[in-house]
Amino acid sequence: MPIRIPDNLPARKTLEQEGVVVMDSSRAARQDIRPLQIGLLNLMPNKERTETQFARLIGSTPLQIDMTLVRVSDHKSKNTSEDYLRTFYSTWEEVRGRKFDGFIVTGAPVANMPFEEVKYWSEMVEIMDWTETNVHQTMFICWGAQAALHHFHHARRYRMDHKAFGVFRHKLVGGPTPWLRGLSDSPMIPVSRYNDIDRNSLGKDLDILIDNDEIGVCMLADKARNALYMLNHLEYDNRSLADEYERDVKAGLDTPPPVNLFPNGDTSVEPENRWRSHAHLLFQNWINEIYQTTPYDPAQIGLVKQSP
Repeated sequence: MPIRIPDNLPARKTLEQEGVVVMDSSRAARQDIRPLQIGLLNLMPNKERTETQFARLIGSTPLQIDMTLVRVSDHKSKNTSEDYLRTFYSTWEEVRGRKFDGFIVTGAPVANMPFEEVKYWSEMVEIMDWTETNVHQTMFICWGAQAALHHFHHARRYRMDHKAFGVFRHKLVGGPTPWLRGLSDSPMIPVSRYNDIDRNSLGKDLDILIDNDEIGVCMLADKARNALYMLNHLEYDNRSLADEYERDVKAGLDTPPPVNLFPNGDTSVEPENRWRSHAHLLFQNWINEIYQTTPYDPAQIGLVKQSP
């Protein structure tokens, strides 16, 4: 929660420069409380695992949050029953008239396909455009981030020589930002992707927040659209990378073990989680920023941009 201090206290400027959340007295006096509305567009095959990963992070807050699970309308899941989807999920068509304080778009198992050849691409374009008018803050993850960078910024995606697979040390860049408040200077972050974004195609309207010289950009901020693009997977649980590795081995693929995951590289030992605290910090910062800046009246969401 933010600290409340007198508006003109000299310490205010220093605190703000250090990234401490400060709420002025006039704003605190008029602030009302309502549940935050967070939507999760789940494009992953294992819906239950993915929704659990994000709900774990979103739910670790003293704020009241209503989470709506969303699926694309123009796609039939091969891995999740239609009964499950009808029971717990809303289709895009069912939510397109709503306003959300926060909205998350996950990755999808279509990384090797051109964007325009993805079956539900036209619906994805509608959803991405909709976030500009109906969502206060959006977080695009993995393929979702690549898709949004392609759509909004014409960023070029290319296939790397080798799959980036494991837990990699990254660095925070770009100076103080509320999104990364409390993270260490070199967080360990899970990565599983074949593609990278050509940083030379990124415009000046994007701010790189987390980077890695070896495997590329990790996270960017888009102030104009109140959006974050996270290309990697802080939401992953302990066994996400391990299970992916075991599936590849069973399928006869020559996939090396994920780096920096198993203790001493021993794949017979349970993985170590080196990123959990950073995942919680990132999502707590995201939710806190939403709480501080979203309009009390949901009808006002999207009408005024309030990026930090």
